[in-house]
Amino acid sequence: MSGLPSVRLANSDIHITRLISGANPLCGNSHVSEEMSADMRSYFTDEGVVKYLLAVQAAGIDTLQARGDYHRVLHWLELFRREGGELKWIVQTASEMHDVFQNIRVIAAAGATAIYHHGTRTDHYWKTGEIEKVQDYIKCMKDCGVPAGLASHIPEVFDYVEDKGWDVDFYMTCFYNLSREHRESALVTGGAQSSEDHLFEPEDPARMVRFIQQTQKMCLAFKILGASRRCGTQDEVADAFAYAFAQIKPIDAVVVGMFPKYLDQIALNVGHTLAACRLSTADAS
Repeated sequence: MSGLPSVRLANSDIHITRLISGANPLCGNSHVSEEMSADMRSYFTDEGVVKYLLAVQAAGIDTLQARGDYHRVLHWLELFRREGGELKWIVQTASEMHDVFQNIRVIAAAGATAIYHHGTRTDHYWKTGEIEKVQDYIKCMKDCGVPAGLASHIPEVFDYVEDKGWDVDFYMTCFYNLSREHRESALVTGGAQSSEDHLFEPEDPARMVRFIQQTQKMCLAFKILGASRRCGTQDEVADAFAYAFAQIKPIDAVVVGMFPKYLDQIALNVGHTLAACRLSTADAS
């Protein structure tokens, strides 16, 4: 086991490791190019996903963040559990479902540890002036008895929610604002991807960090590596982990998608997390 540090999940009695496995690569959602996405899809067969999840667990990571669709993630988790796998599951609502309220109830019954509202759909409601609709989905999560979260790529959304005092347990905070322009998730639309579809501006992380530091609620920071854009060398990856853990609160964690076809990214990222946590603890003292 790795000895990864853990934190309490929001206001629950559940503890999760501060490094959480993201699931975009499992679904072939690279945020880079259709070629990379296709490479991920060919690697992550049903058997490949189960092998990956078992490796994640063996490395000491105890939590998976993944969307709540039925034909991919729920199917994979069933196969994983048949192999004796046990990972906590922080679940994104599947915006393509015709009834997202039903989706919430199904994934809660399927063993979700926590559920949060899909960030791209949150951003859509923000831009169309319908953000208050999201509160109904959060209430549904709470009615199901699980911690309820909100994701967004836009810092101003979180500022608004804090000012209004929404009853949210945790935030999914993206280091990069991918919603400057209107966009839909490729996993929702089924469309192809290109690097031009995603804006990763270098000033974005500092803006989201300001919010993370000011809120008392738990934040799960994601895209700390810019969807592989900060992965040119392992020194660059280490620097990104060090920055993230130095900036988030001690109660927070990071979500990192991993694609171990060419490098053992699971072991490497566990090592980067341990080093970054040691560094941030030393700096705090």
